[in-house]
Amino acid sequence: TKSLVDYYLENGAIMKKTLEGENFSSKGVEVYFTGDSPYLWVKFPGKKSWEVFDKILDNCHVVTTPGSGFGGAGENFIRFSSFGHREDVIEACKRLEKFNLD
Repeated sequence: TKSLVDYYLENGAIMKKTLEGENFSSKGVEVYFTGDSPYLWVKFPGKKSWEVFDKILDNCHVVTTPGSGFGGAGENFIRFSSFGHREDVIEACKRLEKFNLD
């Protein structure tokens, strides 16, 4: 069980590195990932969560979860899940590196 948990948390660390890259940080995007959960909460200041969800899906073909689905405090956030095969996570990160938030 521990090795499986570690695997998913490492996926999360890979995703965090991508989401903290220049492409996102230059837009004020904030990543919340402690390494203790398989989820990353990513704040897109000034953007509606459904708007960001749609752009990521349309442009990167990566499925996320709009934060507004968790209540009002989730607006401006997207939740990324690290559950997945490593090669799929790496592919998603490659796509996200090219994502244009504007």
